[in-house]
Amino acid sequence: MFHKTDGYTRLTFFLAIIAAALCGIIGSGFYHTLSASDEETYQGLKIFADVIDLVEKNYVDPVDTKDLIQKAIQGMVGSLDPHSQLLPPEAHEELRIDTKGEFGGIGIVITMEKGLLTVISPIEGTPAQEAGVKAGDIIIEVDGETTQDMMLWEAVKKMRGPKGEPVVITVLRKGEAEPIEFTLVRDIIPIESVKYLTLQPGYGYIRITNFQESTTDDVRAALSKLKKGDTPLKGLVLDLRDNPGGLLDQAISVSDAFLQDGDIVSIKGRQKRHTKVFKAHADRDDARFPMVVLINGGSASASEIVSGALQDHKRAVILGTTSFGKGSVQTVESLRDGYGLKFTIARYYTPNGRSIQAEGIVPDIIVKHRYVEDDEEEAPVRMLKEKDLRNHLDPLQLIEEEEEAEDEAEDLEPDGDRSNRQKERRRRSQNRYGPLTMENLQSDNQVMRALEILRGYQIFSDARG
Repeated sequence: MFHKTDGYTRLTFFLAIIAAALCGIIGSGFYHTLSASDEETYQGLKIFADVIDLVEKNYVDPVDTKDLIQKAIQGMVGSLDPHSQLLPPEAHEELRIDTKGEFGGIGIVITMEKGLLTVISPIEGTPAQEAGVKAGDIIIEVDGETTQDMMLWEAVKKMRGPKGEPVVITVLRKGEAEPIEFTLVRDIIPIESVKYLTLQPGYGYIRITNFQESTTDDVRAALSKLKKGDTPLKGLVLDLRDNPGGLLDQAISVSDAFLQDGDIVSIKGRQKRHTKVFKAHADRDDARFPMVVLINGGSASASEIVSGALQDHKRAVILGTTSFGKGSVQTVESLRDGYGLKFTIARYYTPNGRSIQAEGIVPDIIVKHRYVEDDEEEAPVRMLKEKDLRNHLDPLQLIEEEEEAEDEAEDLEPDGDRSNRQKERRRRSQNRYGPLTMENLQSDNQVMRALEILRGYQIFSDARG
């Protein structure tokens, strides 16, 4: 998108950008009189060019014009809402990988904790997990290069790569006196969005961790296997907790798998092409068993579309805590040189016309989540919601109208609360990417409560004859 050149050429290049922008503004009316708004845009672009020129020539230290312009665009787009941003090539590629469902790498989920590159969890069945990398390991080197000043995306980029190529990581581990070195051979790492098992005979459990290209097919395959058990499927727990969203079409098709007719979701934007109603279709596959859907403050966007549709159609009982509240739709436009622009094009509305933007899906039954370990219950940790994010869109009701913000918030928390938040985030990530086991689910009070509801419904139905 941008090219580093000498000062004169850079300024000429930027003026060319202005000219192109003006052509877009004026269009076929280039020789016509500018409107007031066009004149303001023109003047603003001239001021911007003047600033670039002055800074480039006079600032106390040499500046990178490419970096200045990129940050200016980031600031402009970021001021719109928390979900609009300029995507550098690395971030653009990461987004593509997340929706595709696989990548070449070693199979770990990492984060920055207090400036240290920390393993949240190894992914089951990957080179990292098989070699013995553990949650809590601190990665201090990648291929001999220190991670001390490395950005998170840089570390991810260095550890990903073609299948069969080795990478060496060095970690510090609690209880070990010396660093541990792992030589890992990269493999194709599947991003498994759907996991399932049988809670009890006749009662199934499906967890969707995000909505990617294969999610609907994987959900239907899971349902098919659950139905083929020795006992007919009497009820299903659909777990959308900590599901940050993903592809809109997959949220629609997953909802469609459980609905026979009616609206699923509607989107409304300024452009006519961004306004549409998506409807359910009759399905030959009988999916009329009772359902409980689990949500929490980490359930956002596509997962809110699914839970909102099933709630409005009274197809499922929603249990848990209020969801994140991201009621907007983004698109990603590819730009030159690998850059991308992600920006908001519409709000979405549930079948009953509810905009959940900055409000969230409120469960039918509120049950707070807790893990019990060694007979101790940790204090609950408040999760950030859409309404906590800077520049969030305001809620807008259709029936009336026809990962950085979290770090900033943590800085305001007492150390104990921040520690609890970090532990809870690590625990949720381990559950999301680690193996699905009955032992974990049996210690999960929300899952067990959902199972009780389904069993109670069946007992009541049997009693009525």
